[in-house]
Formats: sequence, structure tokens, C-alpha cells
Amino acid sequence: MSKHAPIKPADNNANMQNRNPGSSGTNSQYDQNQGNRGKEMNPNRK
Repeated sequence: MSKHAPIKPADNNANMQNRNPGSSGTNSQYDQNQGNRGKEMNPNRK
């Protein structure tokens, strides 16, 4: 079982604006901040 330190407000604010360019994914704060935008911007969506 691993324990994680709580995220500081300043770190959370930075994570929400950082999509992790150059990596294979994004962080959870960024994903939550974007919300439904990815689905709405999908050109295949009707």
C-alpha cells in the first residue's frame, strides 16, 4: 500500500494548466479541468 502526499494548491493550479507535453498522457488534474471539452470538440460527435 502506497501513501501519497496531499497535492498543494499551487501544484494543483500548475497541473490544471499543464497537459504534460512530450509525455504519453496527461495528469488527472488537467483531465478534470478540461471536463467535457474533448468530447464536445470531437468532429465525429453528432
